[in-house]
Amino acid sequence: MAKGAHLKLYTYFRSSAAYRVRIALNLKGLTPEMVPVHLVRGGGEQRQPAFLALNPQGLVPALEDEGHVLTQSLAIIEYLDETHPVPPLLPGDPAGRARVRAIAQSIACEIHPLNNLRVLGYLTGTLGVTDAQKHAWCRHWVQTGFAALEARLATDPATGRYCHGEAPTLADCLLVPQLFNARRFEVDLAPYPTLCRIEAACLALDAFVAAAPERQADAA
Repeated sequence: MAKGAHLKLYTYFRSSAAYRVRIALNLKGLTPEMVPVHLVRGGGEQRQPAFLALNPQGLVPALEDEGHVLTQSLAIIEYLDETHPVPPLLPGDPAGRARVRAIAQSIACEIHPLNNLRVLGYLTGTLGVTDAQKHAWCRHWVQTGFAALEARLATDPATGRYCHGEAPTLADCLLVPQLFNARRFEVDLAPYPTLCRIEAACLALDAFVAAAPERQADAA
């Protein structure tokens, strides 16, 4: 049996939150059963009763592990790090762990929610903004978050080949999907050379390449 075969990941190829977890699973060498949940087709499969019974928030990813249903990408990744500690995705020292978590949360809490599918749907469907205005909204918040993140990583000696040191961590699992999203919304990434340098280092690793949206079975 493949390592991690008892795991079941509910995922969507273009969800950056699910993308984060796919990277973490790959870094851990885990091969769960992938269960696609299409967020657009048929009004969104995440809104169907069967999935809402699994996760009442109606969000991906969700991870099943021997009767436990885990939600929220950061919680899932930390769970994987605790249950499969090699290789570690958090540093061994408290200050290092706090730094990595802060970088990850600056993406998960400050940038990503403002270009999430539900938020964008409310902007266009309820508030009636145009597609051009929606894209401007996304670019503004991504640029605001990236500017702060670039300033931090470019000047902090704890930054190495990756966001923290010389091995990928939780922070890198979040950075790469957010850069993918930024390109979808045509964000100019030239002002963020440190972020792009780290992304290039990550994308030299099979774990990141295999997790990419276009590599997923449900991308077809």
